[in-house]
Amino acid sequence: MIALLLIPLGLPWILPSLARRTVDQVRPEIALWTITTATAALAVGVVACLGVLLLPLALAIPLLAALTDLIRPLRTGPELLVLSVSALAAGLFAVTCVTVARRAVSEAGRLRIAHGDVADLPHAGGLCVLDDTRPDAYALPGSLRSPGRIVVTTGMLRALDPHEREALFAHERAHLTARHHIFLAVAQLSGWCHPALAAVVPQVSFAAERAADEVAARAAGDRALTAQAVGRAALAVTRSRERAGLSLLTAGAVTGPVPARVKALLTQAPARRIAPALLAMALLCTTAATSSLAGAIVLHRGVEIAQGEHPAD
Repeated sequence: MIALLLIPLGLPWILPSLARRTVDQVRPEIALWTITTATAALAVGVVACLGVLLLPLALAIPLLAALTDLIRPLRTGPELLVLSVSALAAGLFAVTCVTVARRAVSEAGRLRIAHGDVADLPHAGGLCVLDDTRPDAYALPGSLRSPGRIVVTTGMLRALDPHEREALFAHERAHLTARHHIFLAVAQLSGWCHPALAAVVPQVSFAAERAADEVAARAAGDRALTAQAVGRAALAVTRSRERAGLSLLTAGAVTGPVPARVKALLTQAPARRIAPALLAMALLCTTAATSSLAGAIVLHRGVEIAQGEHPAD
């Protein structure tokens, strides 16, 4: 039982390399969906396994054992090993819950501040211009009280020519239309559950930016112009050496490895839908799910035996 439940805790370390290959080999929107789904699935498996692993320690407490009608001790392996692993799982589970809660509250606060900055600004077609000399542009996701907005500073408008601005707006509009903030939120939440999944967050962000780049290139009808707009916007931000502390969910045209994005825009648009890395990712998630389920079934049978529902082996 212990081994089956520990396997899903180690499998996420394989995902970062598969994610990097996926964003390089398949279409950005497919890579975005696939990597985010795999990250979320593995995060659920990690949390579920930690929750199941802490049960032996909990059921070793006489009061809880009585509440679950245990008539004999729970036997799922060597007692010292099982209780040690269970205690460690309980600590990790508690740390994960606290981390997720604290960082989620922090991100919610940043989003409220960002919405407050543009709440009183006029907008045309969802575009808000923020009077700020620092060049910046980002897609601000909507909330219950405020719709999504494309926010651009006056500093960014001065850094680009009219054609580049249109390409930039198309990029940010693509983020809002495709709801890329949801993918970023899922990736961030998963990353807070396991350090290996945190290493996948940049790949999710890169896939979202690449997907928006391709939409902007099609809207502008010129891949070179879009690449130029992305490059000049990033250069303007770099020269300013200062950027506001925005929420991690506000996708922007200057996010991610800009040289790699510019290089991709200056080459042929990707067309592959399936790659070996994608299939390996599906196998990875299937293995984690199977191992988690098998471990939970073994533990459940152990509980039933302790309750006297089955004869002990």
